[in-house]
Amino acid sequence: MVELWFGIAAITVTLYVITDGFDLGAGALHLFVARTDPERRQVLAAIGPFWDGNEVWLLATGGILFLAFPKVLASGLSGFYFAIMLVLWSLILRGIAIEFRSHVASTMWRQAWDVVFCGASALLAIFLGAALGNVLRGVPLDAQGWFSLELFTDWSAGEPVGILDWYTVLIGVFAAAALAGHGASFLALRTDGPVQARSRTLMTRLFVAVAILWPLVTLATWRVNGALFSAFPGRPIAFLAALLALAGLAAVFIGRRRGRDGQSFAGSCAFLLGLLGSAAAGLYPVMLRSSGDPSLSLTAPATAVPAAALRTALLWWIVAFPLALGYLVFLFRLHRGRAVAAADGEGY
Repeated sequence: MVELWFGIAAITVTLYVITDGFDLGAGALHLFVARTDPERRQVLAAIGPFWDGNEVWLLATGGILFLAFPKVLASGLSGFYFAIMLVLWSLILRGIAIEFRSHVASTMWRQAWDVVFCGASALLAIFLGAALGNVLRGVPLDAQGWFSLELFTDWSAGEPVGILDWYTVLIGVFAAAALAGHGASFLALRTDGPVQARSRTLMTRLFVAVAILWPLVTLATWRVNGALFSAFPGRPIAFLAALLALAGLAAVFIGRRRGRDGQSFAGSCAFLLGLLGSAAAGLYPVMLRSSGDPSLSLTAPATAVPAAALRTALLWWIVAFPLALGYLVFLFRLHRGRAVAAADGEGY
């Protein structure tokens, strides 16, 4: 049961990155792919039916940790308190920018909220990448499983570690490039005209950057956490996930070359799925790694609630997860096709 719930937590994290990732990426590119007010409303129309629902997967991840691995959640919320506040403020500002932008027919008002929307989306992508970097590198856990982190120390990725160092910043930049490329592939699929043309161009450039950064990120991860890769030989799923990521990256470029925007978007989804899947498979059973003594790491078996509680919760999950996933599929089918900007004053 512990392995199953670890997998469920990994699945919800991945669904959040894939779904909210495309509208984060679209937001980060907002000022670059759309240059007029109608074009910017077209971008908002493309993500409008999805962006707030996509964030449910983040809440679901928190709920799963609270239910199945409460010690991990408690330690993470305490140690990453400052970083979590930055994430929350970015989420709030991003949502406000989307909702408030069209309330006043003023160029200055709309441009100000466009900058907020773009900046908050880009920062969120970087913050999420830096958070993953902290999980992969490790945090200074004590014997009771608690930790605290400064914003940065000496940038060395060695003890004493901070939230930001050369490694976590590298992962943040890589995540920002990957999610921006993911957003560009979504906009290429959902828009037309100048916005689509610019999105296709940026998608190609961003995924070229991702292809260059990926080996560097892999080598950097091996340097700060070699144990992650030493687990691969006994875990075929980690290799399969890595191959899926490679195939997804190839599908992005093949789809772009053939003018198949759907194939490029599907390839981008597969790339993120494979990347996170291989990381999760390599990390198990560790959920929060100790950067000092490995024996202090918080593992899934050591922090899980009793098996009876996990079995009871699974009954609810079997009902709830298909409903949430079905709603997501229904939403994509309902809003398939090219997005059309609403008339001025009638929404986004």
